[in-house]
Amino acid sequence: MRKIISLFCFSFLIFQLACAEKEVIDPNLWDFGKAKQGQVLKHDFLFKNETKSVLNITGVNTSCGCTASQSDKKSLKPGESTAINVSFNSHGYLGEVKQFIYVNTDNADLAVVRFTIKAQITK
Repeated sequence: MRKIISLFCFSFLIFQLACAEKEVIDPNLWDFGKAKQGQVLKHDFLFKNETKSVLNITGVNTSCGCTASQSDKKSLKPGESTAINVSFNSHGYLGEVKQFIYVNTDNADLAVVRFTIKAQITK
């Protein structure tokens, strides 16, 4: 009887491990974690041209006036990268905040690439 119970427990454990979700790291998401209200939070995203032709950045927009963003380079050769500089002013925010950065390009397949920042703002 103990062997049957042990076998059942082992099988159940294997099943749980097989079904467990693996953590996926999204390179287009940055979590600042907890931050004090009023802090200016900064992060640089890496934007890489993974196409086979020159990629031109035609604009960088944000979802809110509290977030500023720009790219270091406007034109990227194949395989070349640039930093997308992001600055978020947490003044006036409290709790979970999520903002978006939109990088517009001249490539129809990558017309808009979205980056996300998030933070838990505390007093």
